[in-house]
Amino acid sequence: MAETMLCGTCLAPGRFELTEAPKPQAAPEGWVLVDIAAAGLCGTDYHIFAGKHPYLNYPRVLGHELSGRIAVAASGWAVGTAVVINPYVSCGKCRACLRGKPNCCTKIEVLGVHRDGGICARIAVPATNLYAAVGLSLEAAAMVEFLAIGAHAVRRGEVAKDDRVLVTGAGPIGLGAALFARLRGAEVHLLDTAPARLDQAATLGFVHLHAALGAEHAEGFDVVFDATGHAGAMEAGFAHIGHGGSYVLISVVQDRISFADPEFHKREARLIGSRNATAEDFEVVMDALRSGAVRAEALLSERIALSDLPARLPELAADRGRLIKAIVTLEAAP
Repeated sequence: MAETMLCGTCLAPGRFELTEAPKPQAAPEGWVLVDIAAAGLCGTDYHIFAGKHPYLNYPRVLGHELSGRIAVAASGWAVGTAVVINPYVSCGKCRACLRGKPNCCTKIEVLGVHRDGGICARIAVPATNLYAAVGLSLEAAAMVEFLAIGAHAVRRGEVAKDDRVLVTGAGPIGLGAALFARLRGAEVHLLDTAPARLDQAATLGFVHLHAALGAEHAEGFDVVFDATGHAGAMEAGFAHIGHGGSYVLISVVQDRISFADPEFHKREARLIGSRNATAEDFEVVMDALRSGAVRAEALLSERIALSDLPARLPELAADRGRLIKAIVTLEAAP
């Protein structure tokens, strides 16, 4: 009888269960089997559970913030090597890929979104999507992906030393952008209407924390990041762009958003989309975690056993304001 495993599966909006599936024993050429050790939960997972993700079909095994160990030697990877998984599976052939932008591949398949993810014992991943987790705990390695989204956005926004930066939305993705903007020497402000999220930002050393912006910020900011996932907040953010500034949209929503063209042109503003991350961003994050410039332990809100996840996921989705990062712990096969 084939060996099976339990998978954290969203069967339909509001319905999450542990389902049984065959445990992979072989991988396609160029792919590698990885035994999953830890999986982070993020806004994408909660949106999938709530039925609000624009790119998803059900049922879907969740999990794209992943770390693990190589299960079977392949493509130069040795058994037992601890790895960070890049969940963005690109085609390698489209114009975006050929231009070095696999994060926005025209045929991209993100683990846990377009194809089944890693809240399970074992998955197959392209060898090129694996990075050695040298010097990182497996929990820290599972945080690299969400931080890489923030690092990528900061790179897209070309944040420089002494820039005045505003991050709207102090959830995990917003905090990631704020952390890497600060590492570039920017003066970072965070805006959020949830006091609990601003309190969390304070524990990470941020001091410019706002529930609203007053007249003292009328000149706006050099770079504004939106990480709210809310169309109204995204539209409101245009007013905070300083003259000559940039607006980076990390959020993705199903709605249309609009802005006043005269104001946008008067400021010679730049509007920038930021999607996913690339290998360069993963390396930046891993270096920051290894050096202690970003502390994984400060981001960890709680650990959850896979067996407890069906009961806990609805609670977490309903009370996200108190979380930075919840990590699902899985038993990696020996």
